[in-house]
Amino acid sequence: MTPFVDVMLVLLIVFMVSAPLLTSGVPVDLPEAQAKPLAIEKEPITITVDPEGRIFLLEDEITVDDIIGRLNEVATDGFDERIYVRADKTSSYGAIMRVMGIINGAGYRRIGLVALNESDN
Repeated sequence: MTPFVDVMLVLLIVFMVSAPLLTSGVPVDLPEAQAKPLAIEKEPITITVDPEGRIFLLEDEITVDDIIGRLNEVATDGFDERIYVRADKTSSYGAIMRVMGIINGAGYRRIGLVALNESDN
């Protein structure tokens, strides 16, 4: 029984760490980092910037001008909503910072960047 519990706990941890990456449907080649995953209790909102500079809120393509309006519709916790920005590693740094600046300027403060763990390769 004890080995079974150990295996189940390891599988639980693996799924908890990989689940945030599986929820986003827009395929991008994320950069790698040595940061540890955050412990979150609620699914965050994801905004994705692809290599062509297109912006997606969850899985829907939006324009730069629509970011705040659509974000306000989706954010159930208001400005306390956790927002993850995912970007392809070949995306323009300026495009990523522009999106983050718009989100931050609207009053959202819990913004994070998503990366792959270097040890996952």
